[in-house]
Amino acid sequence: MNFMRTAMLLAAMTALFLVVGAALGGQSGMAIALVFAIGTNVFAWWNSDRMALASNDAREVSEQEAPELYALVRELAQRAQLPMPRVYVVDSDQPNAFATGRNPENAAVAVNTGLVRMLSREELAGVIAHELAHIKHRDTLTMTITATLAGAISSIAQWGMFFGGRRDNGLGVIGTIALAILAPIAAMIVQMAVSRSREYVADRSGAEICGNPHWLADALAKISQGAAAIPNERAEANPAMAHMFIVNPLNGSGVDNLFSTHPNVENRIAALQELAHQMNISPSRGGGAGWAPFRDDVAPGGSYPAGSAWGRAKGGFLSGEGISPWRRGGDRGTGRNDQDRRGPWG
Repeated sequence: MNFMRTAMLLAAMTALFLVVGAALGGQSGMAIALVFAIGTNVFAWWNSDRMALASNDAREVSEQEAPELYALVRELAQRAQLPMPRVYVVDSDQPNAFATGRNPENAAVAVNTGLVRMLSREELAGVIAHELAHIKHRDTLTMTITATLAGAISSIAQWGMFFGGRRDNGLGVIGTIALAILAPIAAMIVQMAVSRSREYVADRSGAEICGNPHWLADALAKISQGAAAIPNERAEANPAMAHMFIVNPLNGSGVDNLFSTHPNVENRIAALQELAHQMNISPSRGGGAGWAPFRDDVAPGGSYPAGSAWGRAKGGFLSGEGISPWRRGGDRGTGRNDQDRRGPWG
């Protein structure tokens, strides 16, 4: 149903583009605006991973720096039948995550340090599985297409206002101005609707990848509360990137309205709980004790100060079930814990 909805929304965006172009710019103006929009968006799509990672100051980590995190991503990627993506961390206290890349072969998964600290291993598995679902379904391409059409509509609208539109369009001056203002708003609404529909698909697919919808549902509840309580300055500075994150990083309210980039978190959790019921999976009993996805002696990138979010990671947030990014107990620097830790599926 969501795939059909996405197709219908893309068709509506295309129809809107053709109507606006014919009304305001004529064939020549429509062609120029379309070429410009496609050119700029193809550049953005080709460089989307670098742009997204750079705008969030994401730092790539090696398997030596984050052995358990790498193992979790690798296990989930294998279950999703995807190539191993690059792994990045963002030094931000706000719990959040995103995926980027023009195709599965050039994909990356980025997690905030606040996310790693807050969630249990199972909940983090649900989040990573959600991001891998975006990669598997090539949602970056889908959103690039909608961005291309939305950009073309905005360009044509500006063209029409600047040149007054075609003299024979029958709209008049007021009609031309109104269409030039309302068309980009309509395009933005459709674009956001596409983004919301892809989130529902990624939730369902992510739950199937990790094997337990409750893990992702529990994670969404924690992330929503954390995003509402902890600001993300980088996201606020680049609001155009907000749709990439698993939960809206700008305000965390997540209201399901026309101008929301994300569905209501409560609606997403309800859908996941219904999926768990269909899969005959009982509700989770809450996250377990925190785990340590990073080595004691190596901070990601080797340059984080002791007082940074990595060094401050002690205890939990909200539910008290946080994860320390430093290995707790065991032989320091040997990669061994106090107890054996099995994966969530074995």
